[in-house]
Amino acid sequence: MQSISAIVEAGLRALWRSPHARFPAQGPVHPWEIWLERNEADQFLERANALGIRFEADRLQFPEDVVVIGYGTHDQIAEAVRHYGTVKALAAPTVLSDFFEGMPPEEQAEWARAMEDLLQPPDAADPRCITLLDSGIGLNHPLIRPFLDPADRHAAEPGWSLDDSRGHGTQLAGLSLYGDLLPVIQSNMPVHVRHRLESAKIIPDAGQNPHHLLGAVVLNAVNAVEANAERGRTFSMASTTDEDTPHDGAPTSWSSEIDQLTAGVSGNQNRQRLFVLSAGNTDQNRFQGGEYLSVCDDPDHEIESPAQAWNSICVGAYTEKVRMPAGLPGQAVAIAGDLAPSSRTASWSKHWPIKPDIVMEGGNWVQDHLPPPLSHPALSLLTTDHQYPLRSLTTTADTSAATALAAKAITELWEDYPHLWPETIRAIFVSSARWTRQMEAHLPANPSKGDFVRLFQRYGYGVPDQARARRSAENALSLIVQDTITPYRPSATAGAEPVHNQMKFFQLPWPREALRQLGATEVTLRVALSTFVEPNPSEAARGSKFRYASHNLRFKLNRANENRAQFQARINKLADDSDADPVADNDGWIFGRNWRDVGSLHIDELRCPASDLAQRNLLAVQPVAGWWKSKSVQNVDRKAARFALVVELDAGDVEADLYTEVETAIANLNVAQIGV
Repeated sequence: MQSISAIVEAGLRALWRSPHARFPAQGPVHPWEIWLERNEADQFLERANALGIRFEADRLQFPEDVVVIGYGTHDQIAEAVRHYGTVKALAAPTVLSDFFEGMPPEEQAEWARAMEDLLQPPDAADPRCITLLDSGIGLNHPLIRPFLDPADRHAAEPGWSLDDSRGHGTQLAGLSLYGDLLPVIQSNMPVHVRHRLESAKIIPDAGQNPHHLLGAVVLNAVNAVEANAERGRTFSMASTTDEDTPHDGAPTSWSSEIDQLTAGVSGNQNRQRLFVLSAGNTDQNRFQGGEYLSVCDDPDHEIESPAQAWNSICVGAYTEKVRMPAGLPGQAVAIAGDLAPSSRTASWSKHWPIKPDIVMEGGNWVQDHLPPPLSHPALSLLTTDHQYPLRSLTTTADTSAATALAAKAITELWEDYPHLWPETIRAIFVSSARWTRQMEAHLPANPSKGDFVRLFQRYGYGVPDQARARRSAENALSLIVQDTITPYRPSATAGAEPVHNQMKFFQLPWPREALRQLGATEVTLRVALSTFVEPNPSEAARGSKFRYASHNLRFKLNRANENRAQFQARINKLADDSDADPVADNDGWIFGRNWRDVGSLHIDELRCPASDLAQRNLLAVQPVAGWWKSKSVQNVDRKAARFALVVELDAGDVEADLYTEVETAIANLNVAQIGV
């Protein structure tokens, strides 16, 4: 005959929705997450309290459920379930990452095995992959092994071991597959991973790479993985150096090699590539009290090389992790929604590209009575440990973690749109980013264009939004163009420099009737122009964006009541240097040319009455100076450049059907090539 305790446990387990490993042990009082019938919750709480069950004051309310935290023994919870019958489910209360960090090895392994049973392989026959350029990846971990084939581990040097003795690469592998494991491993729900992993080891097990060889090491690693298989890749690298600082945004040999690889002019394979790079981490020992943002903003903590590369996506860190574990002294350093204390910032105010491009979760630090602040597992991200089975789970943070999260999000987006170019995915992903309210709190009430400097230097364009990147709903739509342009041609004058050759002119299929009906309602237009430049990092080019990049492109929108002929004439006048347009910054654009016309990714936002935008449907992409436009370049009229143009139109919360009208006109999109 079963014991009473076994019957009690069986009844409670029948209601249990968390992983089996988290079911409370018999005997002592435990916290329980209790799901109740909404209409009967108050009555249950009153009666259960009489049984000795203590409840937290906070509760979550859903359409049919109320969720509370109660403290009781197995017998107390079972009696409440048996007598009052309104309990729909039981679960383990959410914990912080330090709960798993401090587990004994056998318990960690049990959690990992429980999650392994819930893994679902990618649907695609040949899914995209994230190629981690790091310290290698441990192959035997049960949460990594299903998504990493032994043949997909490589090294920059043939004699190197393919294993991960340092642990960093395996930590980022877990984040690249699952994101922060903390909510995933507790959910007890099927886990669907849509991509695979590759390892391209660039960090030796002992010692360091010679500094001057860092670009060559990455090149060798890229060649090694690309020789193995044809597949779509997102290259993710969280390795940087402070030996090139201060560089003030100017190119270095390492950043220039990244630009060559992305542009497809380096490497054994002639192809454009997408690179995601970390911004680098601050030095905790330099935080000696005071405002942490002022330390992050110090030029001594400028973004590390090669993260200033023009064509890459540079990832900084912000944080939402501010919940401290009970009993931990001190307080979280960063406010929710602001820069993570570990994140470096740009020291330059203009001229060179905006970096970081975006920020992702990078954890927080704890400040006790005495500096410096310290990282803490509770404010970090949970991930896989390279020492399995000795350790299955560990925590990590900082810009490395943020970079892995960005690589995951980008690869999932690319899986949805596999035929888009790397330039296009970069434009869509970065353009989806927005500053949090906490970031915007650093702006004055009525900001001018110059007030955005600090936000760009710290956060780039902000936190990406996957839903925004994918959407084209009724009150918000996106238009995407992938095209090529031949920017220059030989001059008719013998011995003279080449001249500008071509401008692409787009007549956008605006929903004119819908916009006119909105009248004075403010709408938002956001434009992103992305191209990959071929770098020329000669000494003379270090001081000029026009001499470093092979070509530079700009976009222009016609003004209200400016017809096609007038618009073309205005753009032709600006052909030699569109950055000199004296009216551009007073034309309704939020960021302005100082922040738009830098680097190889240009993003700006226009807010204006809907009726005005109905007339502003002509957009031009034009070349300005680049090193291709020099007398030494041969066959300049054969040098074509790819570009991606992403146009987003948003009416906000206003009910407006912008999409239907565009859908009927999209087939007639008028694209013209005009000489300049």
